[in-house]
Amino acid sequence: MAKTATQLVDEVIAREGGYSNHPADRGGPTNWGITEQVARAYGYKGDMRQLPRATAVEIYLKRYWTSPGFDKVAARDPALAAEMFDAGVNMGPAQAAKFVQRSLNLLNNEAKHYPDIAVDGGFGPLSLSSLDSYQQRRGRDEGGRALLWLARAFRTGRYADIAEANGSQEVFLYGWIARQVREGV
Repeated sequence: MAKTATQLVDEVIAREGGYSNHPADRGGPTNWGITEQVARAYGYKGDMRQLPRATAVEIYLKRYWTSPGFDKVAARDPALAAEMFDAGVNMGPAQAAKFVQRSLNLLNNEAKHYPDIAVDGGFGPLSLSSLDSYQQRRGRDEGGRALLWLARAFRTGRYADIAEANGSQEVFLYGWIARQVREGV
């Protein structure tokens, strides 16, 4: 059964826990998985140790679900939307959208099934139209799994790129990959 946005947010918050300020975390101080920079962008001015859980939920739903249009993806493919949400929380919604846009372009049979789309990180009407065309051509079951698999492969590759580019991030690599294997995201 498909998870709701609220369930996805609850899972992230449970995984992220409360306040953290790991010296190697490029996001700096976080609470409930929300970085200080993101909290400030959404108007929170207090100490990050005191960030209310309800504020974190509101930020997750706005920044990582509705604003990037992942709610519209969920109406078409809940598993893909869940992947985009989770990747978006970890590395930004635009990056998550790019993984799917790249995947849609590579799975369109050299633009014979539907036109290529810009890999710009904005999952708007053209990207949704491509997803619709992809599903009509390839189906929601096996086709959906193939699309999800490729998007996850791009995500996994991005984690490796991050760790290779900055050795201090290797401390997080195993956890990023193991969680994908364990939880299927």
